[in-house]
Amino acid sequence: MMRIVDLFCGCGGLSLGFIEAGFDVISAYDNWDEAIEIYKKNFSHPIYKQDLTDVNLSSKIISEQQPDMIIGGPPCQDFSSAGKRDEDNGRGELTVCFASIVANVRPKWFLMENVSQIQGTNKLKKARKIFEESGYGLTQIILDASYCGVPQKRKRFFLIGKLGEKNEFLTDLIVSKMSNKPMTVRDYVGETFGIEYYYRHPRSYARRGIFSIDEPSPTIRGVNRPMPKGYHLHSNDPVSSLDGIRSLTTKERFIIQTFPKSYVYDGAKTDLEQMIGNAVPVKLAKFVAESILSYQIRPQKLKENQLSLF
Repeated sequence: MMRIVDLFCGCGGLSLGFIEAGFDVISAYDNWDEAIEIYKKNFSHPIYKQDLTDVNLSSKIISEQQPDMIIGGPPCQDFSSAGKRDEDNGRGELTVCFASIVANVRPKWFLMENVSQIQGTNKLKKARKIFEESGYGLTQIILDASYCGVPQKRKRFFLIGKLGEKNEFLTDLIVSKMSNKPMTVRDYVGETFGIEYYYRHPRSYARRGIFSIDEPSPTIRGVNRPMPKGYHLHSNDPVSSLDGIRSLTTKERFIIQTFPKSYVYDGAKTDLEQMIGNAVPVKLAKFVAESILSYQIRPQKLKENQLSLF
């Protein structure tokens, strides 16, 4: 079983997805106190507070654990459409820190997750160069979570590396596992929310704010505002009246991010909503983890099939 270390782990979406796929997460690291407390309440392996911008110290600590794989989602606000999109604003450098730690530790595998807007940035180019010079073959792909077992139209960037492989070694396998239709909220939760429609605050009132559970949820963001009294029906809203329409609760947003109903969370609402918005959907992480697992066992199956011919 592969031993995994999770960097910039947040409240644990990547960790949980890999555990559900059958991997062994042995430790996690972050520098956000509130997220660390939530993580501790939901996992038996240790989580450590660590400044991961200190690449040398972080590399030394992680090397001692001899992981087979490092996974992580460096904070993405500097690339995100919800932020200022200034990759030199500070947090963008964490992508390079992640790459440098991986290059120093040299696990067999790594996985880095981020917003789709990271494509084309200089920070990504710098990180890719570090990975490639360290001998990793790279698969780079953007996945729509709604085709990967998540009831949410959320596009996320994944960069997966394996020592000694060719580039795009995993692309075809990942694509082959995707669903041919998006998952809706009703597909995932049935009638448990007790609603047919709900409000998600738009970034601009030129966009609609009302959504049906018979479609994938829009991207879960780090803010969750109630419907303002002055909201007027948009031409694309799938209702003729706003009566009874409400925002999703914090727990419902966790569920749409495919965290289990039993997941323990508490703390300030602002922190919790930010954690939800930053989190990797658990089932999306599991989907990618299972693709990696399939790739690992495929050579063994091929060998067994060849032996069976004799």
